[in-house]
Amino acid sequence: MVRSEIDDLGIGGARVEDRRVLFDATERDIARCNIWLRTADRVLIQVGDFPAPDFDALYQGIRAVPWRDLLAPFPAVTVEARSAGSKLTAVPSLQSVAKKAIVDAMSGSASRMPETGPRYDVQLSLRKDRASVCLDTTGPGLHKRGYRRHTGEAPLRENLAAALVLLSRWDPSRPFADPVCGSGTIAIEAALQAAHIAPGIARRFAAEDWPLFSGSLWNEVRASARDSRVRAGGGSIDASDRDPAMIEAAAANAAAAGVAGLIRFRTAPLESFSPAREFGCLVCNPPYGERLGNAREAQELARAMGSVRRRAPTWSFFVLSALEDFQKCFGARASRNRKLYNGNIRCWYYQYFGPLPRGREGPTEARSQAERAES
Repeated sequence: MVRSEIDDLGIGGARVEDRRVLFDATERDIARCNIWLRTADRVLIQVGDFPAPDFDALYQGIRAVPWRDLLAPFPAVTVEARSAGSKLTAVPSLQSVAKKAIVDAMSGSASRMPETGPRYDVQLSLRKDRASVCLDTTGPGLHKRGYRRHTGEAPLRENLAAALVLLSRWDPSRPFADPVCGSGTIAIEAALQAAHIAPGIARRFAAEDWPLFSGSLWNEVRASARDSRVRAGGGSIDASDRDPAMIEAAAANAAAAGVAGLIRFRTAPLESFSPAREFGCLVCNPPYGERLGNAREAQELARAMGSVRRRAPTWSFFVLSALEDFQKCFGARASRNRKLYNGNIRCWYYQYFGPLPRGREGPTEARSQAERAES
């Protein structure tokens, strides 16, 4: 999905690897990716890739990176390290060696370097004795859009919520609903997509303080993003929850995101949901019984959702759940499901494809296209 977003930005040649997408980019592309990507975690610049079977090789490889061309004078450098399937496994030692190599490269000696300049977060990843060294241009993860002032007890990350909406085949001409909306993240991400609002438009990024990027670049990219906002289509976005406090929080979050006028919020239980229009998409993240409620309540909620679907035969339903017996409780097998992780909780995204409005591709064709794209 991240690769598809990068393609949509007109940046060619992106390729998918395990847990990352690699692509060549200009400084402007990096700014655009930070401001526009909805499903990514962060944007990194890979500055080194080399064999590191021992600490000496790691030190030499990191020191050989042209740090003086990349960093400001006297940078405030932090190193985050991880290791998998490699001889070097001690994370504190990896971080210490990497930091020493950077300081030595910048200062020309092993002496201490004053860290009074901009902050740089360096990510060091070892996999099968090969090191990858990256600069984090994002800072706080891209899921932190800046609009979520109020959350529930188990909030869904914004980039995962955006992915759930994108996987639903929804477009703004069709109705959309989340009848267990909590703090409103899914509905807000749908509204941002409907109005073509860049998810990172209202926040800052780490690289904005770096001399590597021209001072006016980020302002130019933000101005372009503001100009690209569109008037939302003829559909409707409904969000409801049985808890009036959560509806109040969701409405406040939507206002902070600039989409309050695109979402109808109301206090109501899931069982009362009854769509006024056909061919809509219901996308939700109900309590699983893991962090909220209990398994019995989650099963009852799944049964109620199955009843709602039987009352809305033209709607498509997309449910993220950790219940392994969700399909049994729901009363139907999903058209397909995807295993995802919400935090550290293993979940499945159950996808029930309903018919599409006349003149659009049928569910079978849509599924086959999605499967081809995924493969």
